Amino acid sequence: MQSEVQDLIDRINKHKVKMSKGQKAISEYIIKNYDKAAFMTAAKLGKTVGVSESTVSRYAVQLGYDGYPELQKAFQGLIKNKLTTIQRMELSSEQDGADILKNVLKADINNIKSTLENIDSTAFERVVRKICSAENVYLMGVRSAATTVEFMGYYLNFLLDNVHVITSGINDIVEQLSHIKKGDILIAFSFPRYARRAVDGAEYAKKCGASITVITDSEYSPLVPFADDVLYAKSDMASFVDSLVAPLSLVNALLIAVSTENKNQAVNNFRNLENIWHQYGVYTEKDDKDN
Repeated sequence: MQSEVQDLIDRINKHKVKMSKGQKAISEYIIKNYDKAAFMTAAKLGKTVGVSESTVSRYAVQLGYDGYPELQKAFQGLIKNKLTTIQRMELSSEQDGADILKNVLKADINNIKSTLENIDSTAFERVVRKICSAENVYLMGVRSAATTVEFMGYYLNFLLDNVHVITSGINDIVEQLSHIKKGDILIAFSFPRYARRAVDGAEYAKKCGASITVITDSEYSPLVPFADDVLYAKSDMASFVDSLVAPLSLVNALLIAVSTENKNQAVNNFRNLENIWHQYGVYTEKDDKDN
């Protein structure tokens, strides 16, 4: 995170020589208060600094952005792990209903596109092999990431008989990982705001000698230092709601790849499950009639 902040400061200083007096004042304010600027409109930033809204817009273009909204998005990216729930809500507070629908769906589409363009396919294949060969597979995610972990655990349990889902519960995260060892794999999910207990779990599993795969959004995620493999899934936020569309799509790909790698076992497992589902009426049949 500090590296990203420094990159922004370096970018500002690089253009500072050619800036007007008003633009230099904007630079000084942003360097000291980029966390506040992230939530200011161009008009409000201009008023705070004592320049016009058009000066702020020209300033953003001079830094190499298409306009002030893109510069503001860069500010927000710098502090996304520090945002409170209220601050996250402010990101979409000026949109009406129609804009929200379109913008959220477009953002999710862009998250998937970005994930597809940047995924490390070699790391993906390596993780699939590790899942199939591990003595035990631990899936860990807390808070909003728990939903993704439970989804993956639900389907992976159909394919393998050594899956353990670790989420916030009666037992502490580290207690739930107390039996993890060398030969096991931990797949840890974490997205902004990164949960402290997820970091603790990854650190503990690493000390125990397990292989660690981290699924996260950025190289600046605090879980990355503990990872043997990292799969990045874009999760730009939509207000206070974490966008987990791309991570779920990545999970789908992992599940299908594991089932293909272990095809014979998967077929046998599902054949047995189909008999159980039919015997106990788990699913409605086509000829079932409403009572």
